[in-house]
Amino acid sequence: MKRCGVGSKNQAKLQAVASVFAEVDYDVQGFDVDSTVSAQPFSDEETKAGAISRAKAVLEKDVEIGIGLEGGVMQMNDGLYLCNWGAIADKQNHVFTAAGAKILLPEEIANGLHRGEELKTVMDLYTNRHGVSHEEGAVGIFTNGVISRADMFIHTVRLLYGQRCFYLS
Repeated sequence: MKRCGVGSKNQAKLQAVASVFAEVDYDVQGFDVDSTVSAQPFSDEETKAGAISRAKAVLEKDVEIGIGLEGGVMQMNDGLYLCNWGAIADKQNHVFTAAGAKILLPEEIANGLHRGEELKTVMDLYTNRHGVSHEEGAVGIFTNGVISRADMFIHTVRLLYGQRCFYLS
């Protein structure tokens, strides 16, 4: 069985990758790697860079392909939006990227992020729970459970897998 490494041990990210790659006979394993970007990325560019860095870093493990998924935020005229990016890399130096859905964050959450706090910390305080980022995530809270963090990343992972299949076939 081929091995797919994910540049994170976050349960929502692992669930997203496993839901796509287990279907095509990959063993999916998470690894702690450095994103090389801020703990709380504040732009599409920085979030994308974190995903690419994670995907490439995981290739140092015993895997055929590496996947990096990074959540961040981006400022727009009407407020601060949640964003996410993904990257898939292989040992032949192919790298493909994709972005997912965006959602406007409530002002209370945005204020915490502008003060320098990480989204996962702000969300845990907001919900009075621990580990929201490993479960439904901010997107799950602010869509009333209609879309979970794993669901949001599944879309991005499917875009990555599809691109890789198209360009390398």
